[in-house]
Amino acid sequence: MYDCQEVSTLVFVRWLKFLFSFRKKNSFTRELSHLLGYYPYSLELYETALTHRSQGESTDQNNERLEYLGDAILSALVADYLFKRYPYKGEGYLTEMRSKMVNRQQLNHIALRMGLKKITRFNRADSSLRISHIFGNTLEALIGAVYLDIGYKRTEKWVMKNIILPHMFVDELENTEYNFKNKLYGWASRNGSTLEFETIDERHEGGRRLFTVAALLNGEPLAEGKAFNKKDASQLAAQAAVEKLGLSGGEGTDQRIS
Repeated sequence: MYDCQEVSTLVFVRWLKFLFSFRKKNSFTRELSHLLGYYPYSLELYETALTHRSQGESTDQNNERLEYLGDAILSALVADYLFKRYPYKGEGYLTEMRSKMVNRQQLNHIALRMGLKKITRFNRADSSLRISHIFGNTLEALIGAVYLDIGYKRTEKWVMKNIILPHMFVDELENTEYNFKNKLYGWASRNGSTLEFETIDERHEGGRRLFTVAALLNGEPLAEGKAFNKKDASQLAAQAAVEKLGLSGGEGTDQRIS
């Protein structure tokens, strides 16, 4: 049995925990409302959208399903925007521009500028997350939550106002190269070199598989990239190789690697 003093202490501790939890939730709600520009109807939906897999393994605890939904919605909205903006451009141009606008690296930069890192729940002790694009993925999950919360028409206006117009500068993106693998392959071809990408390491970190891919030029390691899927890892390796060869500002001077 508890004596009166022990009961009082337990009650006080529980009250402190409740107060801390209430203040934390209140702070999250304020920051989220400021970011969204409106008060969310379903707070739990946004909490899920802003929770990375490193903080919740099951599908109803993390944002992966909402990321899938938001990715499809953002792609459709960007496609519609480009279709109306460029009535005389062909399918190839529109497809390339959409790819640049919804590129993972581009979305990650936008998410950071919007302040998503501050309210995203992820394992901050996991060093591998620092090299991934989790905030761009979180932005897609957030769009999925916005869609479920306020509907398609209002989501379209929200994406235009908060993402496309202030962050996706089409004229600049037109001359931006995000497909570093294609850039590197083109350079290697012009210089008579052989380029390959090889997975050199695969390990589990934070419950997920982390891949290390190396860009090999004429069989020799040139650069490496790490990510939670091979496609992103190879793009990061290609980007590092492009920067190492001094090709990031343009095509650079053709130079043969012996």
